[in-house]
Amino acid sequence: MKRPLLSCVMVNPKQILEFNLPQWDLLIRQARRANVLASLAELLDANAVEIPERARLHLKSAQIHADRFNIALAFEINCIEKALKDIPMALVLLKGSAYFMAGNNAAKGRVFSDVDILVPEQQLMAVEMALTAAGWMTNTLDPYDQKYYRLWMHEIPPLMHLKRQTSIDVHHNILPKTTCRCPDAHKLLANAIKVAESQYWVLAPEDRVLHSATHLFHEGEFSHGFRDLRDLDCLLKEFATSDDFWSKLLQRAKELKQQIPLYYALRYTQKIFLTPVPEKVYLSSKQQTEKRINTVIMDALFLRALLPDHDSCNDKWTGLARSLLFIRSHWLKMPVYLMVPHLIRKTYRRILGKELH
Repeated sequence: MKRPLLSCVMVNPKQILEFNLPQWDLLIRQARRANVLASLAELLDANAVEIPERARLHLKSAQIHADRFNIALAFEINCIEKALKDIPMALVLLKGSAYFMAGNNAAKGRVFSDVDILVPEQQLMAVEMALTAAGWMTNTLDPYDQKYYRLWMHEIPPLMHLKRQTSIDVHHNILPKTTCRCPDAHKLLANAIKVAESQYWVLAPEDRVLHSATHLFHEGEFSHGFRDLRDLDCLLKEFATSDDFWSKLLQRAKELKQQIPLYYALRYTQKIFLTPVPEKVYLSSKQQTEKRINTVIMDALFLRALLPDHDSCNDKWTGLARSLLFIRSHWLKMPVYLMVPHLIRKTYRRILGKELH
């Protein structure tokens, strides 16, 4: 498939010097749908690219929104730290909040909906009680949903602050308990590193990459797939400056049973963003997984689902690809005897919800 205009610009920002206004219009529409408009603005600024005034207004607006978001995010993380300060554990941030606090390139212009943290499973009750006392409450009241999260998933039901309406996801692992590839969370926590001059912790660089890959390639929702793949592109480029990063990454994928998500991450960042991955590393990753996946089928699915959800990036098979990956995500999450009743229940509730409206 042909790479969309947005990914072409992400690879080579200088090419927009030849863009006309209709091309700029399409680029901004794709970036907005992919939730990377502020990231695009940061990239163009870093490359000192001249931008037409009409386009600059959209990009500047996105940057202002991202800057305000970062101020609010720093405040929210500080509130979470205060709420949990009496619990004897490290506050480990995940995903976007971790990129922000660690100063990763992936955080530039990135906007997201909630803060994710990783805590020891034995501390879940204490953490939930402390957050509840500080104003966070769950809006997941259905008994089945509570059971779904607490017995099978890798997190408790999402919590929302009553006053600020901000959300937090409290994880005790990076994959559901019901999947055969669920890693040992103790290994993740033991390898976490403290952010310099702060009281916050993040996963080690190789674990940050693996968690990003695991989250993206086990999920069934791809509305932010392009942005999340861009995260991986940025993380790989940034961490590759360390001499032993690639060897650590391969070894860690094996230790945490995440060889397949890593292979997908290396494959599709290369295909969509031309991410420079050493051939030896890519071949080693491929050898660990090639007997368990069909790349022809997965390419047909992921190379559609990972593009911006915009009409200019979709073809007649995109909807089917996303639907099949949604089903696949549940297949990976739980065994058949749990998956089938779960999907039937979700479908029934969705139909019932439409009837009520």
